[in-house]
Amino acid sequence: MIIMAFSDKTSKILPRIFCGKFKHVAPITVLKNKMVLYQFEQPRKIVLLTIKKRDIKLLSAHGWTFVYMPHIMPNITEKKHFYTCVQLAKHMIGMKNVRTQTPNALYKKIK
Repeated sequence: MIIMAFSDKTSKILPRIFCGKFKHVAPITVLKNKMVLYQFEQPRKIVLLTIKKRDIKLLSAHGWTFVYMPHIMPNITEKKHFYTCVQLAKHMIGMKNVRTQTPNALYKKIK
């Protein structure tokens, strides 16, 4: 199972200008009762954070929106490098649509 977490807050300048409502996306994988959030920080730097159900409630209280995808198994590869959080999220769910370039467009596509 995979969960897509969307945020409307960011410290980066370009997403504030070009993105719509959502400015950041972070995929969360759920495998055998272990949840791992893939936090994109910069190109070729992805931080893996182990989270719990309680953390999802805290994130939703701070404005994050979640899309649950129970029938999609995540495509996890450590060797690839990504330049945006959207490229990482699309790779994890196996989406190959090149027109989806912002977190807001990805949200509209998978919702």
